[in-house]
Amino acid sequence: MSFIADLHIHSKYSRATSPNADLEHIAESAEIKGIKVVGTGDFTHPKWLQEIEEKLEPAEQGLFKMKKSQQNKIRFLLSAEISCIYSAKGKVRKIHIVILAPSMEAVKKINQSLSKIGNLKADGRPILGLNAKELLKITLEADRDCLFVPAHCMTPWFGIFGSKSGFDSVEECFDDYSKHIFALETGLSADPAMIRRIPDGRRVALISNSDAHSPQKLGREANVFDADLNYSGIVEAIKSKNPEKFLYTIEFFPEEGKYHYDGHRACEISLSPAESKKYNNVCPVCGKPLTLGVANRISELSDKEEGFVLDRAVPFKRLIPLKEIIAEALNCGPSAKKVGTGYDNLITEFQNEFNVLLNIQESELKKSAPAQIAEGIIRAREGKLFIEPGYDGVFGKIRIFSEQEKKGLIKQRVLI
Repeated sequence: MSFIADLHIHSKYSRATSPNADLEHIAESAEIKGIKVVGTGDFTHPKWLQEIEEKLEPAEQGLFKMKKSQQNKIRFLLSAEISCIYSAKGKVRKIHIVILAPSMEAVKKINQSLSKIGNLKADGRPILGLNAKELLKITLEADRDCLFVPAHCMTPWFGIFGSKSGFDSVEECFDDYSKHIFALETGLSADPAMIRRIPDGRRVALISNSDAHSPQKLGREANVFDADLNYSGIVEAIKSKNPEKFLYTIEFFPEEGKYHYDGHRACEISLSPAESKKYNNVCPVCGKPLTLGVANRISELSDKEEGFVLDRAVPFKRLIPLKEIIAEALNCGPSAKKVGTGYDNLITEFQNEFNVLLNIQESELKKSAPAQIAEGIIRAREGKLFIEPGYDGVFGKIRIFSEQEKKGLIKQRVLI
């Protein structure tokens, strides 16, 4: 049985998160999206862990479900993200790590060790003055079956390979413990095609998760498995990199990520790696160093040319969230009432969002959805888009319809 898993999210106890990021709303959103397994996020936070214990009960090995709830079809997997800020090899390092744990016992052992190092109550994603290698040791001591994953591995400020505070390889970061790193998380600004140009991107599995700070953002990136529905089945599918078990990842268009290109947000300067090189990586407006994005960093670390394809690699598909497609088709914002109505109609007709985005045949879409919405979904599947890359914390813009087409759509609605 194939299923979709989003293993890195955040609760209401993390900074800059929605107050609705509770277990009930997460489960409800996961069902609407078509996600079967979702990470709990933030298991290091005492109050969130208390809610997990009160509201969830064991299901399959290493998975949990809601107690006495209509959303008890959804499975939760214990997960957390930790921010390590420390000095190593003459440089300040800032590395985010995602940990997947097989049991509540493992979680409590990890939390007990980390509580001696920093304040776990301050943030759902705790900031610790802890070497990433030491965090890995603590995790493995709690339970050897934990999966330890460098998060959004290419982002400039908090990725293991980030241009601002990262390393040039997994081994440089973890030394002799590198053998315990089985996966990297792609993040919103990079995809597997980019990361596999780097040696470490071919050595380990590449997983994708939403890093959602609200239930509505669940599944913007995710993983699709045909594995046993339990913790061991999921982790072994990841470690094996077997495309018969780990079917594919669901990716953002990487250009839409906040750190794809180089630039300066304050100066409204966005540059490709080639353009940055002409300016010696210095902002042509203010003269300060540019924030070098993911595309630039990939070029710096890669030993394969752009377009390289790895044999028998886990595939990936790039998607645009359904509400964004509907909003553009209707030429309005994603929060508009008519977008919600159009979204609800499609979910009612086709069960969940991923079913609409991935599986429903074009003929069925055209029969059940307004013509411009059906056309938007089809174009998104085919990657026929207008793309403006993100840079220095500014999200990129993905457009499905040209400006001329949008004017035509407006005229059509006026006539109707």
